[in-house]
Amino acid sequence: MDMRFKLTLSVLLALIREDNGQSQNKPTVSLLPRFPDVFVGDDITLICKGGSGTIKWFINGAQQSHQDYLMVLTAVTSDNSREYECERGGLKSNKLPITVLELEPHAQLTPSIGGAVMSKGDGRNLVLQVDDDPKGWACFVLRGENGFRIQPAVDEKRKRAVIFAELKEAKRATFWCKKGTQRSNAVTLKMTELRVMLEPPALPALLGESVALRCVVWGGGKVENAVFFKDNKSVSNEMKDTYIITSATQDQTGKYSCRATYRYSHISPDAARQEGISDAQELKVIGGPPAATVDSTSTTRLRCSCNGCPANCTSYRWYLTPFDDSFARKNLSVNGRYIDMDKEGMYSCRMDCGKGFSRFSNVYRYKAEPTYVLPIMAAILMVLGVLIVVLVVLKCRKRGESSVQTTERDKDKKTGGVYEQIQLTDQADKDKGEGGYEALQKS
Repeated sequence: MDMRFKLTLSVLLALIREDNGQSQNKPTVSLLPRFPDVFVGDDITLICKGGSGTIKWFINGAQQSHQDYLMVLTAVTSDNSREYECERGGLKSNKLPITVLELEPHAQLTPSIGGAVMSKGDGRNLVLQVDDDPKGWACFVLRGENGFRIQPAVDEKRKRAVIFAELKEAKRATFWCKKGTQRSNAVTLKMTELRVMLEPPALPALLGESVALRCVVWGGGKVENAVFFKDNKSVSNEMKDTYIITSATQDQTGKYSCRATYRYSHISPDAARQEGISDAQELKVIGGPPAATVDSTSTTRLRCSCNGCPANCTSYRWYLTPFDDSFARKNLSVNGRYIDMDKEGMYSCRMDCGKGFSRFSNVYRYKAEPTYVLPIMAAILMVLGVLIVVLVVLKCRKRGESSVQTTERDKDKKTGGVYEQIQLTDQADKDKGEGGYEALQKS
């Protein structure tokens, strides 16, 4: 009895040791950044850790050609809603399910200037716009596998916060902000060590929208001419330093670069002409979340609609942005479909869909009637009134003068003209004699 117990115990211990050894060597798949929800347009990284040997990746059970321990997914869409796992040394990892929400996150993080590419050692400001109070938001950066916290500078008056984004020694870095369960979109910046840079937009390119790819030179060099390439083939371009896609389609997805001739003419007017080519940068055109639309129902009333929004998008949010500051967008306290415009600025809306929002609508520019119109109209009416009074006075005066002239003429007729003629006639008759006949004289 004791021998059987000892034998059984030794077998169990051996199995436990074997299982523990396999568990320690079993690889694991994790998500970076560790977003609670993944939104369309996010850049995410899957990392396979543990185990040894060649790495194999599987998506929904299908083996992929990718063999690096990091798998970077850029500008994800609903097509990336899959199960991911890796294998090392014949051992498969856990399955990591990823669901991509076809919505926009609660806040927007955008560069104040420039695109997604920076020179080594440079940095730029990223502006965080939120609907409510920007206080309490924290921002983060992921460089490779290492994450760091960044404290934003809050501008309470404009309802926004700013962080300074730099790459340090990393080739690429992803920045985002969050407050509780709410977060912003993720912005990925990439580094180049070449003087000539192609700058794609820092935010995803969306179907049907315009996209500008700028060819710039480090240090403020002036681009005199640039040739653009897509997948190593030149593309026609009319502008000397910018390639514009007026209405993006998925056919425009690819890797773009530019070759530029330039001068540092701001340093010396006689600076020599130079030439260089940029790194190739990926441009991915995606559908993005459904977009709201704004149209006017009267001169001061707007309506918000979203035909492509899911059924759980039930309320509306309205925003007003000043003409002179695109980063000072203000959330208006209106949740209905309609809004009456009472202030000048750029009006837009989006729909609240629970975990996220629809895309922002088109912008409606409202400019109230100038306040000087009424004084001008009053002045015009005053001038017209004065003219009418003057005309009436002149007409009355003319009539008075006409009456006076007529009376004088009548007076002249009584004292001079007709009356005198009658007198002359009477005197002549008197000379002729009584009755008007000349007296007979004796011969």
